Amino acid sequence: MEELIKTIWSNETWLWALGIISILSFVASLVFIPYLIVRMPADYFSAEKRHKTPWADQHIIIRTVLITLKNCLGIVLVILGLAMLVLPGQGLLTLFIGLICLNFPGKYRLEKWLIQQKNIRRSIDWLRQRAGSEPLNYE
Repeated sequence: MEELIKTIWSNETWLWALGIISILSFVASLVFIPYLIVRMPADYFSAEKRHKTPWADQHIIIRTVLITLKNCLGIVLVILGLAMLVLPGQGLLTLFIGLICLNFPGKYRLEKWLIQQKNIRRSIDWLRQRAGSEPLNYE
């Protein structure tokens, strides 16, 4: 690992590539994350169980492809969110949206717990209010 870090710091191409990726992920997070938060249904967190997905009635192949793509997007967003905790960008919001995109057991309970966290809730409420969207129901 130490050798990899030395290689990256000594190679100007790697530094430029990491810098460009950082800038692109920062700009994408400024546009994409607020868009997703504003489009989220206001009652997303108020139900006891998960909402039915829009593609639940689709053919099994279409549903499988869509779920796979959604999970791939979630993985990318979680990785970018983790990186943005130390790089410029909206790290916590990006992590939160990435977790929402992923499928795993206990996810809904984790989402409901995360949304109760003061900083995340305040950020989401501010974004939705600024866009003129109805505030999220948290209970």
